[in-house]
Amino acid sequence: MNDSRLPFRLEATASDSRARAATFRTLHGEVQTPLFMPVGTQATVKAQLTRTLEEAGTQILLANTYHLLLRPGTEVFRRMGGIHGFMSWDRAVLTDSGGYQIFSLPHARSMSEAGAIFQSYLDGRSILLSPELSIETQREIGSDIMMALDQCVASTADETTARAAVELTARWAARSLAARGDSLQAMFAIVQGALFPELRRQSVESLGAMDFDGFAIGGLAVGERKHEREDLCEFTAELLPNHKPRYLMGVGTPLDILEAVHRGIDMFDCIMPTQLAQRGAVFTSRGFLQMRRGVYKFSEEKLDPDCRCPTCARYSRAYLHHLTKTGETLGWQLLGKHNIHFYHQLLREMRASILAGSFGAFYREKRGVLAESDRENPIRRPKPARQKSRSLGNYEVHIAHEGFASIRQTTSGEIMHMRTPPMEEARSLYVEQSQLAERLRLTNAEPLVIWDVGLGAAANAMATIECYETQASLGAVCALQIVSFENDFDSLRLALRHDDEFPYLRHGGPAGILKNGTWQSKRHPGLSWSLVPGNFLETVAEAPVPPDLIFYDMFSSKTHGEQWTIELFRSLFAACAGRAVELFTYSHSTAARGALLAAGFFVANGRPAGAKEATTIAFTPAALGSKWTSRYELLAAEWIGRWNRSHAKFPAELSADERPAFAERIQQHEQFRHAF
Repeated sequence: MNDSRLPFRLEATASDSRARAATFRTLHGEVQTPLFMPVGTQATVKAQLTRTLEEAGTQILLANTYHLLLRPGTEVFRRMGGIHGFMSWDRAVLTDSGGYQIFSLPHARSMSEAGAIFQSYLDGRSILLSPELSIETQREIGSDIMMALDQCVASTADETTARAAVELTARWAARSLAARGDSLQAMFAIVQGALFPELRRQSVESLGAMDFDGFAIGGLAVGERKHEREDLCEFTAELLPNHKPRYLMGVGTPLDILEAVHRGIDMFDCIMPTQLAQRGAVFTSRGFLQMRRGVYKFSEEKLDPDCRCPTCARYSRAYLHHLTKTGETLGWQLLGKHNIHFYHQLLREMRASILAGSFGAFYREKRGVLAESDRENPIRRPKPARQKSRSLGNYEVHIAHEGFASIRQTTSGEIMHMRTPPMEEARSLYVEQSQLAERLRLTNAEPLVIWDVGLGAAANAMATIECYETQASLGAVCALQIVSFENDFDSLRLALRHDDEFPYLRHGGPAGILKNGTWQSKRHPGLSWSLVPGNFLETVAEAPVPPDLIFYDMFSSKTHGEQWTIELFRSLFAACAGRAVELFTYSHSTAARGALLAAGFFVANGRPAGAKEATTIAFTPAALGSKWTSRYELLAAEWIGRWNRSHAKFPAELSADERPAFAERIQQHEQFRHAF
C-alpha cells in the first residue's frame, strides 16, 4: 500500500452496515470519505464559481476528458500548466476517461479494439479515442485521479454484449496503465458487467490483478431498476479491495447515495445538483421541493430552515420562485449552490455517524426524510385517472432496452429512432451535421428555411427549435422557418399524450402545430413553424417556400419504398429551384443513394448512427464548393466499385429495360468524373 499514488487509510466501518469512513491523499491535498464530487464537465460546474464550491466544502471536482480534448484542447492545458491554474481551483480533480461518451453518443462513433472513433460535435473531424490518447489527455489536463478508458454498455445489455465489454475494458485498462508511465497521477479502473454478477466478478478479478489506485463501479444508473442497482452495487463492492477507494459513477439522488454508502461505497458524482436546480428543484431537510409551484409565490420563509448555505441565509422562497418562473440564471445559480451544499453536508453527516458508531440509526432516520417530497406543502395528487392508451391508430409507444421511448408503426413494425433516443439522433444527424447553429449566427443572411420531411413525433423539428432558442439566447440570429410534411399525425398525438416519456414535447410548438397547422414563437419573433399535410410526393409543390436544408426522415425503403423512389427525389430536386440546398437522411442504402444521384444531387457520407456505419448527405449542384459542403466526404471511386458489385443497386421501381440507362447516369454523374 505504501507505493500507491493515492495513500489510503480506512478509519472506520459501521458495525451494522458496510458504510466506511476513510482518508486518502491526492496531489492537491487530503480528502475524507464518503464524498461527493460535483460535475465540472468542461472545467466548470454549471452556474457555480470555484469559490462557491470551496465554501460549500467540495474536495474533488470531476471533469471530462472527451469534452476537454475537443475544447479547449490539450495544448491549452500544456501551456497553462494544467486544469488547476486554468480554472482557478487548487483542490483535487478527477477526470473521467471518455468511456461514458462511447456509451452515450452511439450515433457519433464506431468501435474497434483500437478505441472509439468519434466525429467531433464542433467541426466534424474524426478522432480515435484510444486508451493511450485518453491517458495522454488526462496527463496534460493534470488531474489528480485519472480513469482508465472502459467500454460502458447499458446495464440491461445481453450477456454476450456485456461479456465482450468486460473483456475489452480489461485490455484497455492494461493499456491505460502502461500509458500512465511515470506520472504521479493516481488511476482508477472501472468495473463493468451489466446486471450479471459473474461478469462483475470476472471484471473485478481481471482489473484487481493490475496496479490501480482505486476502483470504480461503472455501467449502473444506465437503465436498470433501483433494486437491481443497489443489489449489484453491494455485490460488487464486497469484491473490491478493502484498502482502496470505491467509486460509484454517475449516482445520484441523496437517497441513492445514502443507500450506496450503506453498501460500502466511498465516492460519488452526479449532475443532479445543478441540473435539477436549472429546472427549479432542490433537495432540503423538508424533502424535495419544486420552486415553480405557486404555493411559494408569497412565501417569506427560507428555502431550508436547517441549512446554512448562502442561498438559505439570504433569500426567500418567494424570490427563488420568482427567479425560477422567469428563467433567470441567478435562480439556477442560487438553487445549485444550495443543492451542492446540501449534498456535501449530508456526506459530512454520514462520515460523522460512521466515526461515531451510529450510522445504522442515521441511515434509518434519513431514508424516510430523503424519500419525501415537500413535507410542509404536500402535493395533492389527483384521483387516479384511467390509464392512457399506449397506442393510437397505426402507432404505439415503444420502450427500448436502453430505457428511452420512441414510436413504433404497428403494421410495419418499424420503430422511429430504434437504437438512439429521438432527440439525440435528431441533434446528431440533422442539427449538428447541418451546422445549424453556425448558420443561424449569420445575421445578415436571408431567413433560413428547413423542410422537415416526415414530421413523425416531431423530434427533428423540436431539436431544430431547441437549437434556435439556444443560439438566440446567446446573441443575434437570423430568422428560421420550419416547414414540416406529414400525412398521419397520430404518432405525434400519441407522443404528446405521453409527454412524460417524450419530454421534448413539453413546449408550445407541437400542440400549436397540431391545432392550427402553424406556430409562431412569441419569445422569438424570427422563429416560425408550418405544416403541409398529405402525401409528400403530392404536396412537395405546395410548400410555401423553397428549402435551404432538408431533413429527410421518412420510414425506410424496406417498408415504405414509395418514399425513396427516383420520381420522389426528382420532385424534391425540382422543388429546390436551382438553389443551394443540402439534404440529410439516416439511410445509407445503395439504392437510396443511387436514386439521389440519378435525381441530380451530389451525395456524401454522413456520420454514423446507431448500428449504421454511415448516413447520407446530399446537395444540389448550386451548393457544390460552398463553405458548408466543402467539409463533406463525397462518394468516390470506391463507392462506385461497391455499387457495381451490389445486388441492390437499382431502385425497386425500375424495370429491367430502365436499368442500363440508370447505371449509365450514375457512372457519368459529375461527382464521379475523375473516378474512371
